[in-house]
Amino acid sequence: MLIELPRRTEIYGSVKIHELQRVLKFDSGGFDNPRSCDIPLEDIKRILKRFAIIVPIKDESLHLLDGVLRSIPFDCTVIVVSNSAREPQDMYRMEKDMITNIHTLTQQEFFIIHQKDPEVGFAFHNLNYDCILDKYRLVRDGKSEGMIIGMLLAKSLGKEYIGFVDADNYVPGSVREYVMDYAAGFCMSKTPYTMVRLHWRYKPKVVEDRLYFKKWGRVSRTTNKYLNLLLSISTGFETGVVITGNAGEHALTTNLADIMEYSTGYSVEPYHFVYLFDNFGMKAEKIIPVDAFNVGIEIFQIETLNPHLHEEKGEEHINNMLLGSLSTIYHSKLCDEYVMSEVLNDLVDILHSWKIPPQNTIMAPIGGIDAAKFADILLNRSETFVQLRQGSTVKGMIEEEYLDNNSFRVVQ
Repeated sequence: MLIELPRRTEIYGSVKIHELQRVLKFDSGGFDNPRSCDIPLEDIKRILKRFAIIVPIKDESLHLLDGVLRSIPFDCTVIVVSNSAREPQDMYRMEKDMITNIHTLTQQEFFIIHQKDPEVGFAFHNLNYDCILDKYRLVRDGKSEGMIIGMLLAKSLGKEYIGFVDADNYVPGSVREYVMDYAAGFCMSKTPYTMVRLHWRYKPKVVEDRLYFKKWGRVSRTTNKYLNLLLSISTGFETGVVITGNAGEHALTTNLADIMEYSTGYSVEPYHFVYLFDNFGMKAEKIIPVDAFNVGIEIFQIETLNPHLHEEKGEEHINNMLLGSLSTIYHSKLCDEYVMSEVLNDLVDILHSWKIPPQNTIMAPIGGIDAAKFADILLNRSETFVQLRQGSTVKGMIEEEYLDNNSFRVVQ
């Protein structure tokens, strides 16, 4: 793969944010080029074998999910975390049956779990991670909460890289590119604490019976503006380096996933930046862990070749995303009175008042959770946790046994 080298890198404390890099060619010729990075396919394949792709889903079209899952490279383990309805129609059962069929045809490795499974809540409570639970000791609704479940399962399998793709993508081929772009970013990384975030080249909309290939969405423009403003106010130099504030398609090393805090719901992606700015930036009060501070944290922003065409969720969904994003920026340690007043100006249309936006619930890092024990609890107690391994036709936990080396085997 041939990827454009970043022209500039913004350094803020121990955080390096690379300027946008375009994918120049999926298949490269291996020629030296001072303006681009030529990444051999063999290097990308080595990353994919240590990669888990997490697909959070909630009541999405089965046809869209089918295309997304079939497009994820075979070498990756796929973890589907469903928060779909169980009644009056059991959407989760339909998702599970469809994934089982894909596994039977392809032998790709799949894991699937339901987010509201009581045993998932029990596992978190047993491991003293109650910040993800509601008053009934069930995992809260929310995309971020589902992502954490997926990350712990990835850790239990010993994966070094964790990526996310949305389940509502109309163009299956673009999903394959996203995963390959993630791997290319990790190939370029110089630190074990790395995040790769994707910027869609176009986000098509239907306008007057034809496709209009739009560059920016309303949420992206607003979130990026304020994340850049936080940096600009802090350093005294204006910047526009952040362009992936709401990147649902992103990936990170397991080392970085372990030390991050996570914001609830749709604020999870912009909070990645806010957390790193607050805790590893120039004004950080206490640097923990020291190792990440010393070796540095890299953020790659890669522009895809494929457009991103996904299901429209409506104005209410957009407003909820805006509110979540701007709330987490408003409550950043870097946010001064000027930024606060600017954020409030943009929130008036959403809140219909000048009230201070509510602070999003922040969940602690997952590095202290015993991921092997988490998976072991699910294997022994959960009825919705299904593992589909290569070379087997496993349908449930009864037919498998969890081993101490974080692997599985079929019980004969």
